[in-house]
Amino acid sequence: MTLELVSFPLCPFVQRAVIALREKGVPFTVSYIDLDAPPEWFLEMSPLGKVPLLQVDGTVLFESAVINEFLDETHPPRMLPEAALQRARARAWIEFASGQIGRQYMMLTVATEAAFDEQRRASRRELVHLEAALGAGPLYAGEHFSLVDAAIAPWFMRLQLMEDAHALGMLDGMPKLAAWGQALCARESVRQSVPEHFDAQFRARFRRHEGWFGQFL
Repeated sequence: MTLELVSFPLCPFVQRAVIALREKGVPFTVSYIDLDAPPEWFLEMSPLGKVPLLQVDGTVLFESAVINEFLDETHPPRMLPEAALQRARARAWIEFASGQIGRQYMMLTVATEAAFDEQRRASRRELVHLEAALGAGPLYAGEHFSLVDAAIAPWFMRLQLMEDAHALGMLDGMPKLAAWGQALCARESVRQSVPEHFDAQFRARFRRHEGWFGQFL
């Protein structure tokens, strides 16, 4: 089975697939594109005009959650629970993580401090529920790395960069989330899931967006 990811270097959703592939030790290749000027071949392949795409022996898969479930079903060890209820709950938190990534993007691009604070407050209200759902850690399922970890790790990595640039207190009063984020950001599969010079590219891109938060990056 030949696996090729089509990626944009800063995309958190692509990063989810890279993390899963690295955790499983699966060989793959990556082709990077510029989403601001996507090539025609990409637009012909991608139904939504988004990354990631995963080419599997020439067949194209899209949507990061679908890609990661495919990888989980075809490359052991499994990263979703065997029990149906726990598996459904994990899928729900993966969807939750997607929402947090969306809010984080809004925080990075909105034009005013008021709009930023609105997104920050909404994110914290939602994160309280995730804090309450976590166990003893260090990961979502204890010691076992799961697709929930792969789904939310890109959010934690970007949050760390944002907090370093301008203290937000996003996880104040949420010690389980804070510890989980530290564990994920220190994990080799997460650290190696982004291109070289990712931090600098991240700062440069969101400075160019001219959002309110860009002044701190």
